[in-house]
Amino acid sequence: MAGKNETPVITGDMQNNVDRASILIEALPYIKKMRGQTFVIKYGGNAMINEELKQSVMDDITLLKLIGINPIIVHGGGPDISNMLKKVGKESHFVNGLRYTDDETMGYAQMVLIGKTNKEIVSVLCGKGAKAVGISGIDGNLIEAEKMTEDSDGNPVDIGYVGKITKINTKVISMLANDEYIPVIAPIGVGKNGESYNINADTVASEIAVALGASKLIILTDVGGVLETTAEGKEHIIPVLDEQDVKDCIEKGIISGGMIPKIEGCLGTVLRGVGRAHIIDGRIPHSIILETFTKNGIGTMIIKEKQENYEYRK
Repeated sequence: MAGKNETPVITGDMQNNVDRASILIEALPYIKKMRGQTFVIKYGGNAMINEELKQSVMDDITLLKLIGINPIIVHGGGPDISNMLKKVGKESHFVNGLRYTDDETMGYAQMVLIGKTNKEIVSVLCGKGAKAVGISGIDGNLIEAEKMTEDSDGNPVDIGYVGKITKINTKVISMLANDEYIPVIAPIGVGKNGESYNINADTVASEIAVALGASKLIILTDVGGVLETTAEGKEHIIPVLDEQDVKDCIEKGIISGGMIPKIEGCLGTVLRGVGRAHIIDGRIPHSIILETFTKNGIGTMIIKEKQENYEYRK
């Protein structure tokens, strides 16, 4: 007969429960540290299209709010806009990755982003017990903008009602986020004459994170992070990049194509006061929780400067 003080053998369902408890214990110091902090989450990519992933992301964001973190969602909606334009027989046209937005297209974009995509996200969050409020950059002049007249290289460009942010008015967001609500923001800006502008959601998320002095900017994408190929030909995700690393990776071609503006945008936010910026794979279930509450995290984190003996991941 086993002694009373002998450790029992744990198997099966009980072992699974013990493993889950261990995960919660691992998360505890991060929960303590991050209570009261503000996270800006850019929600887009496949996580918006795949229903299972959508539910996973909303579960993660609801959990963040319930444990005392203030998540703010900025969402895209390109596929929804394209589908609407296709239904009405209007062709989508892109210039340097940005949708050409004439007056008619702007009307459809505003209708889809504010009236459909935004409210669907709010509905899912509320269904999970969160208190979400859908707003756009028009509400309270949240996002003031002007017509974009130059591309990223400074060349003249005319792509219609595509906007460049001139100011973020944070009062409405702060009132909601610091209370019991989750702001869900559609990336539509307003001009000085009341005209609406379509704005890239990554840009909106970055500017809001800077304006609020957020602790984290989290960009959900359809890639795992910045990939580097080893001498053996194997790919791995670079977990942490600082300003100099970003420059080196661009020069070496490790960061290329459409990843360059994403990474440079993230770097710009941390150089202007945001604690950390993260590129994570929204195709992985519960990717936000994995990044936030596990020791190693996932994806690529961008910071201002590495320091010796510093815990970069958090």
